[in-house]
Amino acid sequence: MIRINLLPFRAARKKENIRRQISIFLLSFVLVTVTMIYSNTRLNSMMLDLNTRTETITKKLAKYNKINNEIKLIKKKLELVTKKTNVIKNLDLSREDSVRLLDAMTKMVIEKRMWLTMLETKGKTVNINGVALDNKTVADFMTRLEDSKLLKKVELKTTKQHKFKKSINLKSFIITCEI
Repeated sequence: MIRINLLPFRAARKKENIRRQISIFLLSFVLVTVTMIYSNTRLNSMMLDLNTRTETITKKLAKYNKINNEIKLIKKKLELVTKKTNVIKNLDLSREDSVRLLDAMTKMVIEKRMWLTMLETKGKTVNINGVALDNKTVADFMTRLEDSKLLKKVELKTTKQHKFKKSINLKSFIITCEI
């Protein structure tokens, strides 16, 4: 005996499978869509956060660049001021050196036997021009210059006989030395 099932069992099963597949498809579609929306909003918030960070860092950088420029200007001004103070100190020291040198020269000159006509300093070199009564006076003056602590390397460049008022013979001399 053959049994025939007239109930649409297979068709109902097919419909059930199709319905299950459609629901799985729709659920997976909804899940993918929700995941994409979540990741999109997360990435957008991260991008906004990074944009605000870059803006704040750019503002800070501009502020610090302005401060750095002010510091550079202050350093230039400070350097200029230190140069000026160094020049003033050097002038002050050289002013005192000139006075000391002139004072020492007045002490070394042999009174009533010689006269200085020119005293010139160029850096560390001193040129002395003068007139003396005789060679011994020039030699004594050079000995005094050598004995002083202020001058060294005393050299006699020239001595010349010079007549004064056609009756007095004087010796003109040029001496160089180093301070």
